[in-house]
Amino acid sequence: MIRAILFDLDETLFDHRRAVAHAATRWTDSVCPGHELLLEAPALWLDLEDKHVPAWQAGECSFAEQRRRRLREFCRRLGLPQPADPDAAFAAFLTHYESAWAAFPDVHETLAALADLDEPPALGVLTNGAPDQQEAKLSRLGLLDRMEVVLTPDALGAFKPDAECYRKAAAKLGLAPEEVLMVGDNLVLDAAAPAQAGMTGVWLDRYRAEPCPRSPSITRITTLRELPGVLDALNSPRPWPWTPGATTGTTAGATAGGTIGAAAFAADLRMAGRGELALVPVS
Repeated sequence: MIRAILFDLDETLFDHRRAVAHAATRWTDSVCPGHELLLEAPALWLDLEDKHVPAWQAGECSFAEQRRRRLREFCRRLGLPQPADPDAAFAAFLTHYESAWAAFPDVHETLAALADLDEPPALGVLTNGAPDQQEAKLSRLGLLDRMEVVLTPDALGAFKPDAECYRKAAAKLGLAPEEVLMVGDNLVLDAAAPAQAGMTGVWLDRYRAEPCPRSPSITRITTLRELPGVLDALNSPRPWPWTPGATTGTTAGATAGGTIGAAAFAADLRMAGRGELALVPVS
């Protein structure tokens, strides 16, 4: 019985890519009006997030330092002047970023539909982001009061995809991992690794990436509007896996033990800023 749903935040509930596109173009244009590479700025910023954020997560630098590194490389790659005060420059970028904060169109209606169920699940957020900023996003989007927990590495002592992250997250809800559904846009962090830890993983494939993984413990959806149906199927005696329609459905084919770990995919399927599928090796 699924009693709780944990959501990833960025690119699942919160349209991070849209906010980055707005901020990267506005900030670059403020530094160098009419820059010839202006349209390439959003994709570059997203690429540099993937490059520099892991250093903070690994404890190699502070959260503020990884921001400085990102900004310096961003300027170098675009041929912009290096800021004399990187922290002040990043603060200016954040002003543009925060002005574009928005939820995806399917978020509020899906959470309302889940709340209207006869036995509504507890809802929470499990994110690798910094707690202050992630809670600020949820508050701005009108989602904070809907969440029973907002769980970050600061609270759990581990980042996704560490198995302890998911187990401790379930414990914070007072539940076993098998009673929790994890939903998010990252195939490895939000579906494969939670499944390995005992949860059921739901991969939110908004951009219809392919290929789809094969595991009975992972479901692929392309909009959160399908989530109430997934929950109903999981909590009913119908045979599992469930296939809701032609465009979405549970992945077919079992693996040994009935779950599949993050390493088994050999790739982290993520959408790059230009809508291309990026294959990133997973150790």
